[in-house]
Amino acid sequence: MASGYDRALSGTCLATPIRAWILTSSANGHVFQVEYALEAVKRGTCAVGVKGKDTVVLGCEKRSAMKLQDTRITPSKIGLVDTHVCLAFAGLNADARILVDKARLEAQSHRLTVEDPVTIEYITKYIAGVQQKYTQSGGVRPFGISTLIVGFDKGDQSPQLYQTEPSGIYSAWKANAIGRSSKTVREFLERNHKEGMDREETIKLTVKSLLEVVQTGAKNIEIALMAPGQTVEMLPIEDIERHVKSIENEKQEEAAKKKPGRSAATGAGPIQSTGAAGTSDS
Repeated sequence: MASGYDRALSGTCLATPIRAWILTSSANGHVFQVEYALEAVKRGTCAVGVKGKDTVVLGCEKRSAMKLQDTRITPSKIGLVDTHVCLAFAGLNADARILVDKARLEAQSHRLTVEDPVTIEYITKYIAGVQQKYTQSGGVRPFGISTLIVGFDKGDQSPQLYQTEPSGIYSAWKANAIGRSSKTVREFLERNHKEGMDREETIKLTVKSLLEVVQTGAKNIEIALMAPGQTVEMLPIEDIERHVKSIENEKQEEAAKKKPGRSAATGAGPIQSTGAAGTSDS
């Protein structure tokens, strides 16, 4: 269906700009290389970002390490851009490594030039700009990742959460999910997110939303949180397990409450039918 349009952006095109656009775009204006990048994001492991009252949390689904793999130097899906900015991604790991390195370089260059740390919106706009540039340049292809960027601006107590996409779009969120089954997780967040959540409530909602897609429990969940004036804190596995057990207990209690209601309704059926039969006999 895409035949004739989905030519790669790689190589030097000798055609006119309009001809080049026709070669890489569909009749309805979609750039197929960007569409393919979005598919790579959808196949990536899930990442979730949630804003609370005075904290912001990133949660990621970790892939199980192979038996002989050294987990100490296995790259994480959560990376520090600067002391006050953290990023999580879904999609191609190799692409993410390059993009994070570019963002780190820009953050340090900004400190050197302006003598102030970057704002969260500034670094988000920079990352989105790099992603957009790679959708229209010869010899390259779009980055196959989406990112969630969190942090606190200097002197500001309000948490920030942004998302960027392979096309270069960026937007601000209260809570969001990217990667595999992101639509399901986002719908869960829409139902359960509340304004002014404290630290524990924010962490719990993040873990609970990841459990919608992660079937293996705490061992495959990674949680990072940030607070004003502090560096990123990676939540220990023991704390994640505690939250997972608490959520599982709540689910069991809710299921136990529903069971008596069903049995009562089941018992009510024969009583009514008996009464109805007696009336018709008389």
